[in-house]
Amino acid sequence: MTAISDALALQAWADAFHAQRGQLPWSFSRPRPLDSAAVARQLSELGRLISELGDEVLLRAEAGPAPGGRQARVVTGFASAMRPAGKAASALGEVAHQLAFLDQTEHLRDQPDARDAREAAVHVIAAALGAANHALHEAARSLRAAAATVAPPSVRVQAARSRSTNPIAASGPLPSTDTTTAPVPGRIARGR
Repeated sequence: MTAISDALALQAWADAFHAQRGQLPWSFSRPRPLDSAAVARQLSELGRLISELGDEVLLRAEAGPAPGGRQARVVTGFASAMRPAGKAASALGEVAHQLAFLDQTEHLRDQPDARDAREAAVHVIAAALGAANHALHEAARSLRAAAATVAPPSVRVQAARSRSTNPIAASGPLPSTDTTTAPVPGRIARGR
């Protein structure tokens, strides 16, 4: 694999985690009603991504060293996203747990003690969704930073990005003219 294909793979994974962040059932930009099944689906999807990210770490680690220590940087880049991804999964698990509690206690909602516990559950859900949002952002950010260390953009590209008013254009590596394609999350060739 080339430095460009490694950087594109890291960037593709960053995009996958950013997309997960956009699918959270509640965000500051667009609140949606919480649905236990939707949270469970997202938790399952995030679990799949985490598993595939682990496969990516394994695949790269088994490939052996690359010139200039690039392979170690690539493995480190993928592995560094595991911790925040795990935190996001844990937070979504807490949301699922609290939603189940709310469903179980629905018939008790008029009792004072149950009402207090249900209000506390709503606060826990809000905090857990905030934690998941932050963790997914951190996973995407660490992958983008790793992509930049594997194949840093040229001085000319950096200068153009610094003048850009588009924050997305200024944040990630440029597409390559290289014709090799980066593996897309969910379509990883596994060589075990």
